[in-house]
Amino acid sequence: MTGLPPLPRAEDLGDGMTAALAGMPDPTGARFTGRFEHDLTRVLARRHAVAVSSGTTALHTALSAVGVGPGDEVLLPALTVVMTAQPVVQLGATPVFVDSDPDTLDLDYADATSKVTVRTKAIVPVHLWGRMGDPARLRAFAAQRGLAIVEDAAQAAGTSRAGVPAGAAGAAGCFSTKDGKILWSGEGGFVLSDDPALAAHVRALRGHWLTPPPGSRPQERLGLPGRMPELVAALAQANLLRFPALLKRRRAQAAYLLRALAGARGLTPLQPAPDETWNHYSPLLRIGLPRPRAFAEHLARLAVPSSTGSFRLVPCDTRPMFTGGERAPCRGAAQILDRTLALVLTERDDEAVLNRYAAVIIREAAAWRA
Repeated sequence: MTGLPPLPRAEDLGDGMTAALAGMPDPTGARFTGRFEHDLTRVLARRHAVAVSSGTTALHTALSAVGVGPGDEVLLPALTVVMTAQPVVQLGATPVFVDSDPDTLDLDYADATSKVTVRTKAIVPVHLWGRMGDPARLRAFAAQRGLAIVEDAAQAAGTSRAGVPAGAAGAAGCFSTKDGKILWSGEGGFVLSDDPALAAHVRALRGHWLTPPPGSRPQERLGLPGRMPELVAALAQANLLRFPALLKRRRAQAAYLLRALAGARGLTPLQPAPDETWNHYSPLLRIGLPRPRAFAEHLARLAVPSSTGSFRLVPCDTRPMFTGGERAPCRGAAQILDRTLALVLTERDDEAVLNRYAAVIIREAAAWRA
């Protein structure tokens, strides 16, 4: 079995951190944040990048920048984490959950169409597990209804579809650099956009409106404590330089593990779309065993981590803060989550770790009974 490419040198992370630390304390320091933002525009090919404190902050500032506010509605898939919906609520708007197609993992556009109202302001596609829906269909749907597109691409750095990179399908792309992402810095995030006005709004909102956009005055409105700290930015920038190697390693890890699982009872790898270049954030397998969610939870107890087994991911429309309405549950999203083994990897997982995962999964799948 083909081995993995080498793990990028951890020593390469230290120099920037040391330099950032040497410049502290500096209440106005943003040298490394500025470098990170500059390099993001070069590596990810957008005109503007704004570094923020988290992926949630990225969504909050971007949704605010496209005008989402009290009384508005925002479409987002039930196939997501609660952190996608949280900024919508914090802005005074209402999240409206849309179902997903179990065959493609993309939005169920018939369901989305039925949920558009005069109050619908934006749509937030979520590239869960790094998988990206059809950007042409998304753009057409949004354009026909006058909706802004703000992508939750937290897990999708390095993915593209039909030549469109994740985060480039709409007005803004929102990313997380929390630990566990391929491009990581412990905590943090960023917003990508080609719109200078949107980027200026995000930049102002992340820092208490101290750096206002054109036509506004400093602290004319309330903002957020949403800046990326210099130490985090130094780490993020160092990892951005390693990002091609980190992305190559993740794809190789996923391929290695899926090859090791070939022929496992009741498990079928999920394949990307023909025009999709997937970052392989999580190796994905369809579980064809009895009680599939229970199987994922069983594996988690045996130290094989996954989205549903370890983190108990459920459709967002079933979370307590969003239940109680009249809308029918998003059954496609529930089916996807119940039947998908989304394995959790880190860059440190070597052949020995992946072989152990494969051995446990194969053994337990063979023994699993109703």
